[in-house]
Amino acid sequence: MDDNENDEESTKMPLLVYVSRERRPSKPHRFKAGALNALLRVSEKFSNGPYLLVLDCDMYCNDPTSARQAMCFHLDPQMSPSLAFVQFPQMFYNISKNDIYDNQARSAYRIKWQGMDGIRGPSLSGTGFYLKRKALYGSPNCEDKHPSEAQRTFGDLMKFSSGEEIAILKEAKLLASCDYERNTKWGEEIGFSYESLLESTFTGYLLHCRGWTSVYLCPTRPCFLGCTTIDMKDALVQLVKWSSGLLQIGLSRFSPLSYGVSRMSILQSMCYGYFIYQPLYAIAFLIYGIIPQLCFLNGIPLYPKVLSSWFAVFSTVYLSAIGQQLHEVLSDGGTTLTWWNEQRIWVIKSVSGSCFGCLDLFMKWSGMKKTTFRLTNKAVDKDKLEKYEKGEFDFQGTTMFMIPLSAMAILNMLSHDSRFIEKEQKGEAVNNFGNQQQILKWSLVQELSSSDMVMALDDDGEMTVEGEGKFAVTTVMNDRGGLAIGSY
Repeated sequence: MDDNENDEESTKMPLLVYVSRERRPSKPHRFKAGALNALLRVSEKFSNGPYLLVLDCDMYCNDPTSARQAMCFHLDPQMSPSLAFVQFPQMFYNISKNDIYDNQARSAYRIKWQGMDGIRGPSLSGTGFYLKRKALYGSPNCEDKHPSEAQRTFGDLMKFSSGEEIAILKEAKLLASCDYERNTKWGEEIGFSYESLLESTFTGYLLHCRGWTSVYLCPTRPCFLGCTTIDMKDALVQLVKWSSGLLQIGLSRFSPLSYGVSRMSILQSMCYGYFIYQPLYAIAFLIYGIIPQLCFLNGIPLYPKVLSSWFAVFSTVYLSAIGQQLHEVLSDGGTTLTWWNEQRIWVIKSVSGSCFGCLDLFMKWSGMKKTTFRLTNKAVDKDKLEKYEKGEFDFQGTTMFMIPLSAMAILNMLSHDSRFIEKEQKGEAVNNFGNQQQILKWSLVQELSSSDMVMALDDDGEMTVEGEGKFAVTTVMNDRGGLAIGSY
C-alpha cells in the first residue's frame, strides 16, 4: 500500500473505545453515575446508538442472543414508544449449592421482580439491562424538553460536528472532562441521577415517575453472569452501601410515598416503597430481639396465653408468615435448606448490615462522615472459596458488624435460662409464658445457628472472632474476666 492508503487506514475511527475520564481531587466525579454519563456523551460522538447495554466490570455476556431478545421488546410497535429498558436478572457463576449468603437474591429476581413486571416493570438493577438512550433525556411523549435552553441543559457540544476524526476525538475528550457538566442539567434532569449512590435504582425510579415503562426478561439460559461475594464481610459491606442509598431516597423529597404516588400508580409506588424502606427492618428486628426477651426476663406476658382464644389467631398469623415464604421457595424449585438459609441470612443482614446502613446515613446527614463509594471486593480467595462451597460462614473481619447479633444472642440465652427455670418451678410457664418461650427459642435458634464462631471480649474491650462450629452453645467466663460464647 502507498502512503495515502496507510494514512487513510490509520485515521479510521475505532470500533472499540476505552474511556478514562478526567478526574481531579477538587472536582466532584459523581462515582459510577458520573462515569455512565461521561460514556453516554462520548458514545454519541462515535456511534450515537439508540440503545445501550450496561454491565458491571465483573460481568460478561453468557448468551450472545441477549441483544436480539431485548430488541423483541424495544422494537415492538406497541411497547416501544414508552419502553425505557429491558432488565435481565443479575446472576453469578460462582454461586455455591447452599448459597448461605443468599447472593442470588432469589426472592427479588424470581418472585418480586416478576410481580413488578405486571405493573409497568421493575427498576434498574445496576447491571444487565438494555436501555433506550432517549429515555435519559426526557419523558416518552417529549422529543426535546429544553429546546430553548439546549446549551444550559446539555452543555456546549450536543450537535455532531461534520469535521474530521481528529476534531471528533477532541470533542470526545472535552465531553469526558471533569468541568463539562458544570452549570448543566446532567445528573439532575438528564442522564443518570446524582441524588443517590444507587444511581441505577434511583434513575429507574425516576424513569417510571416520568411515564416510562420497563420489562423484566428472565430466560432459561442466563444472559449475563458475574462474580459474587463469598464471605460475610464483603456481603455486609455491600449491604451497608445499598441500605444507606435506599433509605436516602426514601427520606428525601423523592420518597415513593409522596413524590412517587403522585406520578405512578399506587401499586407501583407501594412496590418501590417496599424496596426503598427495607433497611428499616433493622429497627423491627432489634425490637423483636430485645423487647420480648426483657419482658420474659421480668415476668411480663407479651403474647396471648396458650389457653386464650387469641392464641389461635396469633399462631395462625405467625405460622402463615413463615409458611408463605416456605411455599415460595418450594414452588420455585428450592428446598427446605434453601428456605432456612434465607431466613437465617435475613436475620443476620437485618441486624448487622441494614442497621449499620441506617447509622451510615445518619452520620452523613449529621456531617460526621463524608459520602464515599465503597467498592465491593470480588477477588476470589482460595481458602474463602473452600469454606463458601462447604456452606460454612466466614466471619473474618466482621467484628463490628456482629456486635448487635452477639448482644441479642446473649440476651436471649440469659432471659431464656433464668426466667423460664423460675416460672417452671412455679408451674406458670405452660400457660402464661409458653407462647413467649417458643418465640424466644425460635429467635435463639436463628441467632446462634448463624454464629458459627467464638467471640471473646478482652480487657481492652476488643472483640475477636475466630474458629468455626455447628450448633450447641456454651457460656463460660475466661481467665481475664471476659465473657466468651460459642457454638461447637
